Amino acid sequence: MPESLGIFAIDHIVLTVRDVDTTCAWYGRVLGMRRVEFDGGYVALHFGVQKINLHPDNAPYVPHATIAQPGTADVCFVATGTIEEIVAALNREDVAIEVGPVEQTGASGVMDSVYVRDPDGNLVEIASYR
Repeated sequence: MPESLGIFAIDHIVLTVRDVDTTCAWYGRVLGMRRVEFDGGYVALHFGVQKINLHPDNAPYVPHATIAQPGTADVCFVATGTIEEIVAALNREDVAIEVGPVEQTGASGVMDSVYVRDPDGNLVEIASYR
């Protein structure tokens, strides 16, 4: 990758989903993300200074990934709380933890993570740096 591009952050990612409302409800309830509608009907989940654009699988927006299907993403979110607080919050929301807590290496060092599934089956890692 040429250094001249100066890439320094991810602005947004896109998830292809079966049901936008169900996805928004889950990410809002479980992860505290907020639904934002923009540009005449597009929907995104906002958190911090990032967003996740949601594309319905039955009417994908152009352009899109070559194989845009629900349940094909694997994403990691960093939380401000401890791993114990994350586990407790997930338990309160009746979200099944598939793996963890486990130690992982993130972009900024050692972190503790748990893995859950969203309504489409995407793998969602929630991590806390030590």
